[in-house]
Amino acid sequence: MELGIPKPLVQTNQLFIFVCVLLSYAFHFTILILPLVIGLITLVTKKNVVILLGSKLLRKPKDEYIQEDKEQQLFNQWIATTLIGLALVAYLIDFFLLGHVFSAMVLFASGIALLGFCIGCFVRYRWILWKYNRQN
Repeated sequence: MELGIPKPLVQTNQLFIFVCVLLSYAFHFTILILPLVIGLITLVTKKNVVILLGSKLLRKPKDEYIQEDKEQQLFNQWIATTLIGLALVAYLIDFFLLGHVFSAMVLFASGIALLGFCIGCFVRYRWILWKYNRQN
């Protein structure tokens, strides 16, 4: 039974997204298609290609790493994929400023996550708390 996702694999996915956004700024916005497609595959299949490939590089058994919540990571992936998709649409219809805003949000969130603070976790926690308080 898989309890969670090893933290190094979550960080690998965060780094992948961060680097893709940076490369899109350096070269062309169409690079964002790669994290968008991987994000969509992840949301549909609940399997992340980056994490699956990264798991082959782990030196220890998966259960010996700090585990991250799989549902939380899917929530974070949903946010990142949505923002990347909105950025691509904005770029394609020549709203470059809006495309930069959406992609910068992903860049910021993935960068901050690599430093140790998960914005998506904070948002999900507040959402769950709000729903709980509303019901009680």
